[in-house]
Amino acid sequence: MAKDAKGLLERVRAELKRDGGSNRLVPLIASGEASSAALRALAAEEHRIVHSDWRAFLTLAAQSPVPAQREFFAMVAGGEGLALAKLADFASACGLTPDDVAAYRPLPGCQAYPSYVARLALDGNPHDALLAILANFAEWGGYCATIAAALREHYGFDDAGCAFFDFFAEPAPELDALGLRALTDVLATGWTPDGALPAAHLLHSYELMFWNTLADLP
Repeated sequence: MAKDAKGLLERVRAELKRDGGSNRLVPLIASGEASSAALRALAAEEHRIVHSDWRAFLTLAAQSPVPAQREFFAMVAGGEGLALAKLADFASACGLTPDDVAAYRPLPGCQAYPSYVARLALDGNPHDALLAILANFAEWGGYCATIAAALREHYGFDDAGCAFFDFFAEPAPELDALGLRALTDVLATGWTPDGALPAAHLLHSYELMFWNTLADLP
């Protein structure tokens, strides 16, 4: 059954790649061409996203009838909590004060992603949410590793300023294994992934919208 879960994840991730579209912001950061305005917006938008996702993952954990699934969502929520303090250091490195972050007006194209994660939690179907979220986790760590390296090389950020991205760039084999076990146990209940596939595609599109909204800032 674990093989079935792994194969399912691989198939869905391959489908998402076939959707097309690309993240235009990360290459700009990697080359040092992203504007300071884009970096400040990234910090302020992520501040809202982390708060929202933290609550959504806790909600999904509470809804999950499968122990491994509940543990997975709780662990992901815990990671969001740990990341929040590191995000404050990134915002500070971008020149933002806490008052600046609080006063920032979020962009619709950036907040569609966390709004949809929240909707997945409110829909009350943690099984569909599990597959959609696992399928879309794959690229996040790579993005963060690229950003962390570029912030040091091109923007002069110190370790504290990069810690948010370092945190997510670190391999998380325990979390990966738990996610696969959760999906395995969910499949064993007789759940089928058909209803989760549209959610996975929407979540992928909203993530690209987030990055590309920031890439279009002057």
